[in-house]
Amino acid sequence: MCGRFTLTASSYNQLALRFDIGGAPQFEYHPRYNIAPSQSVLAVITHEGERRLGPLRWGLIPFWAKEPAIGNKMINARSETVHEKPSFRSAFQRRRCLIPADGFFEWERHGNPPRQPYYLHLESGETFAFAGLWERWTPADGDDPIYSCTILTTDANALLQPIHPRMPVILPKEQEEAWLQSDDAEFLKTMLKPYPAEEMKMYPVSTTVNSPKNDREACITPL
Repeated sequence: MCGRFTLTASSYNQLALRFDIGGAPQFEYHPRYNIAPSQSVLAVITHEGERRLGPLRWGLIPFWAKEPAIGNKMINARSETVHEKPSFRSAFQRRRCLIPADGFFEWERHGNPPRQPYYLHLESGETFAFAGLWERWTPADGDDPIYSCTILTTDANALLQPIHPRMPVILPKEQEEAWLQSDDAEFLKTMLKPYPAEEMKMYPVSTTVNSPKNDREACITPL
């Protein structure tokens, strides 16, 4: 799964250049070292043929949901079943997004609490994109709609496998446009695979990251 990640790019302009975003930002950007579920995350979507970068709530709320709390259980979608699950099927067909990140955390599955957290990132240190889905949910009382998202997961690669059996889907840069634009479900499913282990690094970090209240560089400092 993916329950915490980072986006530490120094500026909005850096992200805009990386993801080919035009125009001025419509939000205030600052680096994040411990992004947690239910918080606001940045996502790239396409609208009328152009890419847009903006905030979404992490935890997808299906358009048919009665209450937004269901999103707390929808932070991840399994790649193997995303095309058929009622919660994600429509978004997989029509509302895919890129979720910018530069690393993510995972905890050892075994051992006594507190379990050891690890930080994973690309060997290059570059910003990348998780494969994501987004959704628009409209409250029955007429309040403003909530725009939310989920991160797709797949089997862990050889680097992460000793720690955890699942990992988020990291898209190679050359596949990002197709993820946003393609309508070929079978082709899209071929993208949902583990990222090459030899192109990633992992190291242990302190339990500072265990609390979502801690959003500072200490969360990614190697032990």
